[in-house]
Formats: sequence, C-alpha cells, structure tokens
Amino acid sequence: MNGDQVTLLICDDHKLLTDALAMVVDRDGQLSMPAGPVSDPEDAVEICRNDAPDVVLMDVAFDGRLAGIDATRRIKEVSPHTKVVIVTGQEDQRLLVEAIEAGASGFLSKSEVIDSVLRAVKDAARGEVLVDPATLARVLRQVAREREEAKDARERLESLTKREREILGLLPDFVRNEEIANRLHISPRTVQTHVANMLAKLSVHSKLEAVTFGVRNGVFED
Repeated sequence: MNGDQVTLLICDDHKLLTDALAMVVDRDGQLSMPAGPVSDPEDAVEICRNDAPDVVLMDVAFDGRLAGIDATRRIKEVSPHTKVVIVTGQEDQRLLVEAIEAGASGFLSKSEVIDSVLRAVKDAARGEVLVDPATLARVLRQVAREREEAKDARERLESLTKREREILGLLPDFVRNEEIANRLHISPRTVQTHVANMLAKLSVHSKLEAVTFGVRNGVFED
C-alpha cells in the first residue's frame, strides 16, 4: 500500500459482477487496479507474483480451474504481503475456516452491497481481519469436532482386517451371513465371527449401523 492508495485485483468468473465492481473501483480515488479483473485463479497467482497487489478479491468456485481456496494459499506463497478476501455466495461456514487456514484476511458474502465490499478492501489493506471473532470461534469449535470425529472414524476403519473390510463392503448388497458366506466361499460361522469383530472395532451394534457408519465415512464410494 502506497500511502492511502490501495491496489486491488479482482478474480471472479462472473463477468457482469466483475465489470460492475471494476467500474466502481475506477471511480474511487483510494483504489487502483494493476490489471483488469481475471476469471482464472492461475492468472491471479501470476499477477500477484509479478505485481504484489495489496488486496485480492477471490471467488471460491471456478469451473474446471484452480479453486479459490487453493489459489489463496498459492498467492500467499508468492506474495506474502497481499491480503486475500474471499467473496462467495455459498453459505457453508466451513469455508470460513478453510479460507483462514489458507491465509485469507476475510470472508465476504456476494450479497454485500458494493460500498461494503470497497470498505472491506480498504480495511484488509490496513491489516484488519474481516471476520467476526465470535463467529470464527464457534465455527472453529464445530470444525475441530468434525475433524476429530473423522480422525476417529479413520482409525476405526484402519483397525479392520482385510477380510472384515471386505465384509463391510458387501453389507449393503448382502445382509444375511449365509449370502456373504456364499459370496466369499467361507462358512457362515466364519462370517459371523468376522462380523462380530468388525462391529466391536467400529463401536456399532448392528450390521445396519455398520452400513450407516460406512456411508458417512465414504466406504462405499466408487
């Protein structure tokens, strides 16, 4: 930032939005743009590498291109002083945590009015964090719980033997032990033993509960 002048790069693939925002920026005496709005995050990374703008307004989702969160991480690597503000229409607050972890300075909704966006750009350039601390703390606690649960689930699945995991994978299609036994060419009693061990390791009480656990943790995904 040179005095009160703030350089801004806009990265979003919604041309109508970016053109309108660029026009407003052009009329603001405190803001300037080192390049026109870009629709490809790869281009944003290169501009930041070469020109190190003060602030980047970054969308999250780009069709078939580098995601906005990943682009933010790369921008912070090539231009550490550049502040990245994520702008999105998505409501998933977990994106807030991903954005902060990637190095973003703020998180704005696309429903914000233009004046609020411009004010946020200037605040970010001054080093302000554009996140409500109470909201961030609440979301961080929620995400921490989810990550701990996911870690616990991975550890339970990793404790299964190859045969137990094979049987778990068959449960959505073959509920009865006899059916599983025929499929695997083993005895129903052996299947019963494997199922009992599998349920104990997963800390569930039935084959139906085991299937639910598997669905939640991506066991049956192609």
